[in-house]
Amino acid sequence: MSRLETAFAGTEARGHAALVTFITAGDGDTAANLDALVAGGADVIELGMPFTDPMADGPAIQAANLRALGAGTRTADVLAIASGFRARHPNVPLVLMGYANTMTRPTPEAFAAKAAEAGADGVIIVDIPPEEAAEVAPFTANGIDVIRLATPTTDAARLPAVLKGASGFLYYVSVAGITGLQQAAQGSIEDAVTRLKAATDIPVAVGFGVRTPEQAEAIARVADGVVVGSAIVELVGKHGKDAPEPIRAYIHSLKTAVEAARKEVA
Repeated sequence: MSRLETAFAGTEARGHAALVTFITAGDGDTAANLDALVAGGADVIELGMPFTDPMADGPAIQAANLRALGAGTRTADVLAIASGFRARHPNVPLVLMGYANTMTRPTPEAFAAKAAEAGADGVIIVDIPPEEAAEVAPFTANGIDVIRLATPTTDAARLPAVLKGASGFLYYVSVAGITGLQQAAQGSIEDAVTRLKAATDIPVAVGFGVRTPEQAEAIARVADGVVVGSAIVELVGKHGKDAPEPIRAYIHSLKTAVEAARKEVA
């Protein structure tokens, strides 16, 4: 099995849903922050590629993008960070998350090959819709999962297009808005996860607005994964080079919560 398949496989048997975490490359001491995520118990890590116009992201991740770009972070630096992570953590899945401008240059084929060489397991390209699947075909050809996004506005007619070619996991964006500012009601999350899992065999992870262990625990009762991003990025913004220990402690609190959720269900 691939690293992503292993991370999500047998979550019931392991007693917890997968904890998926996000930070922005080039924001603070990224290598140390990535290591802190692993030490805290993250099962999957999303590494954001800084971009000047991150339109799906809220204030926290927008600020992280600006800090990273201000520090001179470029695509080559992101790939070097990914490569270093893979050398230190050979078994932890790493997903590159970003926008088409950063992930299809100079060509999709060239970037996909470099991402695979750096050890990336998956990509989330926020602004390439399923109808433009030819743009992401090179990633699949290089053994990289293409992770699709479903939202509250993804209706039954649209869902098959979203799921076609999706792999790794399905990322359910629980609110019709930007990252970090709000979380959907638990009832609507449960209904959405039930609907999505009836339509696909790939794992369903829920994100956007998840901040507290209590929120993570509630989602972990119904979903295969819980995605946390803005709250982690805020720790980097607050603590700077001293962020690794606060990150580790925070991730540990989330991991404990998602473990408790599945034990309750069992």
